[in-house]
Amino acid sequence: MGHEDINRITKELEDLLMMNGKTAPAEDREQKLQQNGSQEGIEVLEEIRDDRKALKETLGDFQEDIEAWENASEDFREGMRTTEEDSEIFQEETDWEDWEEDGVYSGSRRWSLVRPRDGLVVAFLAPVIIMLIIFAQRGIFPFGEESFLRTDMYHQYAPFFSEFRHKLAEGESLLYSWNVGMGVNFSALYAYYLASPLNWLLVLCPETLVIEFMTYMIVLKTGLSGLSMAYYLRRHCKTRNFGIAFFAIFYALSGYMAAYSWNIMWLDCIILFPLIMLGLEALVKEGKGLLYCLALGASILSNYYISIMTCIFMVLYFAALMAMERRRIEKKYIGRCGLFVLYSLLAGGLAALVLLPEIYALMLTASGQFNFPKLQDPYFSIFDMAARHMGNVETEIGLDHWPNIYCGVAVLVLLPLYLAAKRISGKEKAVYSVLLLFFFASFSVNVLNFIWHGFHFPNSLPCRQSYIYIFLVLVMCCKAYLHLQEMPWRHVLIAFWGAVGFVVLAQKLVKQDHFHFTVFYAAILFLAFYLWVIWLYRKGQRFENRAMLLALLLVSVESAVNMTVTSVTTTSRTAYISDNKAVRRLVDSVLPANRFFRMEKVTRKTKNDGAWMNFPSVSLFSSTANADLTKVFKKLGCESSTNAYSITGSTPLVDMLFAVEYGLYSEDPEDTGIREFMAREDETTLYRNRYTLPLGFLVSDDFQRQWDLELGNPADVQNSLADCVGAENVLNMVMDVSGTGKELTFYPETGGEYYAYVGDTRVEKVTVSGWKGTKTYNNVNRGYLLELGYCVAGEPVTLTTDDNTDSIWADVYQFSETGLVQIYEKLSQTPWELTSWQETYLEGKVAAKHPGVLFTTIPYDKGWTILVDGEEQRPTKMLDAFLGVPLTGGEHVITMSYQPEGMMEGRLISAGALIILIGIEAGRRFWRKQEWEEYGEEDQAAVGADADDEDCQMDAGNEEDEKTCQIGAGNDYLPAADKPENDRAGIETAVEEGIHKDETKGFEA
Repeated sequence: MGHEDINRITKELEDLLMMNGKTAPAEDREQKLQQNGSQEGIEVLEEIRDDRKALKETLGDFQEDIEAWENASEDFREGMRTTEEDSEIFQEETDWEDWEEDGVYSGSRRWSLVRPRDGLVVAFLAPVIIMLIIFAQRGIFPFGEESFLRTDMYHQYAPFFSEFRHKLAEGESLLYSWNVGMGVNFSALYAYYLASPLNWLLVLCPETLVIEFMTYMIVLKTGLSGLSMAYYLRRHCKTRNFGIAFFAIFYALSGYMAAYSWNIMWLDCIILFPLIMLGLEALVKEGKGLLYCLALGASILSNYYISIMTCIFMVLYFAALMAMERRRIEKKYIGRCGLFVLYSLLAGGLAALVLLPEIYALMLTASGQFNFPKLQDPYFSIFDMAARHMGNVETEIGLDHWPNIYCGVAVLVLLPLYLAAKRISGKEKAVYSVLLLFFFASFSVNVLNFIWHGFHFPNSLPCRQSYIYIFLVLVMCCKAYLHLQEMPWRHVLIAFWGAVGFVVLAQKLVKQDHFHFTVFYAAILFLAFYLWVIWLYRKGQRFENRAMLLALLLVSVESAVNMTVTSVTTTSRTAYISDNKAVRRLVDSVLPANRFFRMEKVTRKTKNDGAWMNFPSVSLFSSTANADLTKVFKKLGCESSTNAYSITGSTPLVDMLFAVEYGLYSEDPEDTGIREFMAREDETTLYRNRYTLPLGFLVSDDFQRQWDLELGNPADVQNSLADCVGAENVLNMVMDVSGTGKELTFYPETGGEYYAYVGDTRVEKVTVSGWKGTKTYNNVNRGYLLELGYCVAGEPVTLTTDDNTDSIWADVYQFSETGLVQIYEKLSQTPWELTSWQETYLEGKVAAKHPGVLFTTIPYDKGWTILVDGEEQRPTKMLDAFLGVPLTGGEHVITMSYQPEGMMEGRLISAGALIILIGIEAGRRFWRKQEWEEYGEEDQAAVGADADDEDCQMDAGNEEDEKTCQIGAGNDYLPAADKPENDRAGIETAVEEGIHKDETKGFEA
C-alpha cells in the first residue's frame, strides 16, 4: 500500500470518525430519509444505523489499540532505517522477488544461504538428517545389523505390523485374527496400534523388511512433526522468518520424542497437534471450523489414546482463546461455544468407524473399569521438573512419574524474554503462564495425572501429555525470538544470567540419578553460544545471515546430542530374525490344512510370535487383551498379567484343551509318547501333539459347575477337570519340598515330565539346574507352573533364587499321560466338525447324543452371531472367558459369523458426521457467495484486494518488509486476533492493521 492509499484511507476515517461537533453527512441523510418516509428510504436508514453501530464498536476497539498501533509504527520505522553500508540494500526499488528466487539482494548482489521460504524445508529435513546420522552411528540396518526395536516395539508393534501386512497382502479380513491370542478382535487391535493411514503402505513392503518399514517411518514422522510445527508458527505468528525452523526442530526432537518416538502409533497425533491448534484458533477468531474438525478427526482416527489428551487440552485452550478475545460480545461467545461443540462432535463422529468398536473392546480389558484416586502429595517439586528442560537428562519410561519436557536449553533464556516483551499483551502472557503452571501440576498431582491419561494411571511411560506442554513452551519462545530486535540488550543479559543461575542452582539442589554432572556444564556452554548468536543477530541485517546459520547449527547439534545420549537404543536385528525363514518353512508345511488347529513357538522371542510369523497361536501381549481370559490362564497355571497371557507354564492338558496341535522347538524335547517329530529346519524342530481337542466339543450342562477353577493351586485346578469328566489326575504331587536357604534340591523317583509350583510371591526369578543344564524362569511371582521338562530318575534337580527371601519352597508334580488320554477320550466324543472356516466365519456339524453345551475355545465376544440350524442362538459365557452354545440332542449345523460390536453403529455415525460436515461447509460457502454478490463494486474491490496477499507475503524478503507487505494485505493476513468481523468495513481493516501514526493524520485523536 502506497502513501496515497494510506492518506486516502486516513481521510475517509477522519470523515467518518472525527466529526468535531458537526453534523455528519450520514445524520443529514438520516433526517431526510425520515422526512421522505419511503420504503426504500427506511431500508437504507436501517443499513445506515447498522453501519453506525459497527463504527461505534470500532471506535471502542480503536481506543484500546492505540498503544499497539504506536508499537507497530515504531517497528515499521525501525524496519525502514538504513545505515551508510546498507543504504543500497534498503532502497525503495529493491527487487525482493529476485532476492527470494535467487537467494541474493539485487541491490548489493550479496549472496544469502538463508531464505525465509526455506524454514519449512529445514524444519522437515533437519530432524530427518539428524535421525539418519544417529541410525548410521548406531549401526541400524542398512548401516549395520542392529535394529531400533525398543521395549514394546520389540514385543508388540513389530508382530502386529507383520500381521497387518500379511492381511493386506493376502486379502484377509481386518476384523478378526486367529494368529493372535486364540482369536482376537483385530479391528480393536488395529485401532490401538495400526490406524495410521501411512501404515497402509505396508502392502508394498516385503515381509522381510517390516522392521525397517517401522524404523524409517519413525524418521519420516519425526520430520513431519517438525514441518507441521513450522507451519503452525508461520501461520500463528504471521511471519516467514526462517527462525521458526529452530523451534520446529526442537519440537520434532524434544525430550518427549527422545523417550517415546518408538511408540510409532503416537506420532501421528504429534504431527497433527499443531494443525489442530491452528484449526481451533481459526474457529474462535473467524468461525471457520473445517481444519479443526478434520485434523482432530484424523488424530482420533490415528490413535484414540493420545487424542484423549489432545481433546482435554482443546477444552482448556478454547477457554484460553475466548479469554484472550478483545471483543467481549456475548452473542459471539455463545456462537463460538456452539461451533466448538459442533465441530468437536463431528470430529469424533468422523472417527467413530474405528473408535466405537475400540470402545466396546476396551470394556473387556483390565482397563475397562477404574476407581477415582484420592488426592495425594505431589510427586516432586516444580523446580525439579523445570530442571528437566536441560538437555542430556536421562528420559523416564518406567514407573516413576518424571515428565520428559526437554525442548532446547534456549527456552531458559527465551521464556523470561517472552514475559518481558512489551509488544506481547499482558493478557496473553497471563493465559500462557497459567497453562504452563497447570501442566506442572498435572505432571506432579496424582488426580490430574489420572484424568489426563484417560482416567487411568499409566503403566510406565509417564506424563504422556507432555508434548502439549512442549508445544506451548516453544510457541512462547518463538514469539520472544521474533521480538528480539526490539528488546533492550540488558533484558537479554538478565535473562541469560538468570538461566545460568538456574542451572547452577539445579546442580546444587537436584539429586535425581537422571542428571549426570555433564548435564549442567553442557547447559551453560550452550547458553553461552546462544547468547553469542543473539548478539550477532541484533547487530543488523548484514549479520543476520550468519547468525541464522550459526543458530541452525547450534539447534541441530544440541538436539542431536540429546537424542544420541537419551534415545535410540538398539537390539540385534540378526537375533530377532535368525530363525524366521526356518519357522516359516515349517509353518508352510502344515498350513493351510483341512482342519482347525493352533500352534505355538515354545522357545519364543515374544508373546506375539504367532502374529510376527503369521500362524494361529494362543499367546498375546496387548493393551487390548481380554481381562477374563488372562484370569483363566492364570488359574490354569499359565503366565498372565494385566495385559498379557501366554502358553508359558502350559501342560499337555492345557495344550490339548486349547487345540494346540503343533509346537516349534529350538531344543528337542524328550520322547515321552505325548508328541511326535514332524520336521526340522536348521535348528528349529516341528513336533505334533498326539492328543488335541477340536475348536469346539460338547460337554454336559453342569460342566462349568463341576470344574472348580477357584482352588488357588493350578495343579489342583487341572486335576479338577479330570475329576469333572471321571479321569485320573494329570498332575501327581511327588513331593512338597522346601529349603532353609535360597535353594532346594529334589531327586525324582521315576523318569518323566515334571512341573514345580512356587507359591511365594516374593520370588520373582528362579534358576533350575538339572541333568540337561540350567534354565532361568522370570516373573515367577505371577504364579505359573515351572516346566522342568523331562527329569531322569535319581538325578538331582535344584531350584535357586536370588530374591530377598529366607527360604524357598515348591510343590513338585509329575505329569501323567494316562490321565491326559482319559480326559481326551471323554471330551472328544462329540466334536464340532468344521467344514468351513475363515477369519470371520465358521461352519460345522455336531451330532449330539444328548442335550448339552458346545464348549469352544473361542474367546467370548459379543461380535459373534451364532446360527443353529439356521436360527439365531444366544451364546453362553463358559468359564467366564469362552464362547458356548446350548444344544438339544440330535444333529445340528452351527455357523458363526463375526462383526465387531459397534462396527455398524460406527459406520452410520461416521457417514452421518461426514454428510453434516459437507452440508455445513457447502452452506457456508453458498452464504458467503451470496453476501459477496450483494456487495457493490467498490466493496468487492476493497475486500478482494487480498487476492494477491499471499504472493505479497511470499515475496517478502525479511520481517520488516513482510510487515510492509501485510499493511497492504487483506483480511487473510491480518493478525488472527485482530481480524474485522465484517470485510465490508475497509476502513476498519486499516484501523486494525495499525498503519504508521505519522502517515495517517487523524489517528492521534
